[in-house]
Amino acid sequence: MAFQCQRDCYMQEFVTSVVACSPAELKQEINGKKEIIKGFNVKLQDTILFPEGGGQPDDHGLIGDVPVLRVTRNGAEAVHFVGSVLEVGREVQLKVDWERRFDHMQQHSGQHLITALADSMFGYKTTSWELGRQRSTIELDTPSLKPAQVEALEAAVNEKIRANIPVTVQLLSLDDPALEKVRSRGLPDDPAGPIRIIDIEGVDANMCCGTHVSNLSHLQVIKLLGTEKGKKNKTNLIFLVGFRVLKYVERSYIPLCSNVQSAFHYRKEGDNEFMSIIANEIATEETLVFLTVGEEKGPGLFLLAGPSQKVVELGPRVLEMLEGKGAGKNGRFQGKVNSMARRGEVEALLLEHCRSEP
Repeated sequence: MAFQCQRDCYMQEFVTSVVACSPAELKQEINGKKEIIKGFNVKLQDTILFPEGGGQPDDHGLIGDVPVLRVTRNGAEAVHFVGSVLEVGREVQLKVDWERRFDHMQQHSGQHLITALADSMFGYKTTSWELGRQRSTIELDTPSLKPAQVEALEAAVNEKIRANIPVTVQLLSLDDPALEKVRSRGLPDDPAGPIRIIDIEGVDANMCCGTHVSNLSHLQVIKLLGTEKGKKNKTNLIFLVGFRVLKYVERSYIPLCSNVQSAFHYRKEGDNEFMSIIANEIATEETLVFLTVGEEKGPGLFLLAGPSQKVVELGPRVLEMLEGKGAGKNGRFQGKVNSMARRGEVEALLLEHCRSEP
């Protein structure tokens, strides 16, 4: 089986055939709770859906009219988990969830660019990275990153985006001497086929199996949100690329109704005092503030502040969605929660609530 997007990640539809279909189960988190879904593992003659790997989540899409819920790699083969049985030998139309694919392309190519310039400008190596649902993180091999360095790095990456620099793909054999000049954190234990190199012209060349843009201009913009203390004396650099920046701006501060505005902020490290300080700095009589601290998908704390009527109405709903305990008074509602997994849904609820009012 060949992944047909090795060179062209912009391919959105493809005709292939079903090679195998067998009963399977998928463990999936739904509304913050882990559930087991019964379905089928499907192998195709060829595929354009990316299987999770290299720090990047998998593609979603359709096989015919059947949704693909997960794509994993098994050796050289991609395994597609679906909810309905598919006939072996049948010719099918494969379609990529393009919004998800392009988002991942932007974040992943953005990571390559940030990693390359963090190294060339400051000598800070990337030791790992994570493409999250709302934000992504690069782990840098340095105890700290000064605010001035973050500012300089952000300016530099956005200058490269404006320079309209091509991003190309090379496929090299395992014994090609050119591999010695390529940046890499190592190959997997079971490499299959040629080694794929992502080359940002004049900036970086790196081994990578993920999906990428064909030109840095397609990244649109990169925003470095800040840093957090990482593990083993390292620093986590938090970033957004492309459409995520636009969504972040919309979530962070947007006119709602009756001259009420909103401000949302999340930070991994913090406490109730930290959130209170931020809330005190904002005119909460005119602004709906939703602050959270803790693990991105685990336990944490939240504070909802703003117009008293809205806080009284929305506070218990936020508590229910985040599976927590808490209480409120005087225009503030705060609590301790078991799971931050639905934080994005809470932010969407707060925006939609006010937008729907006359």
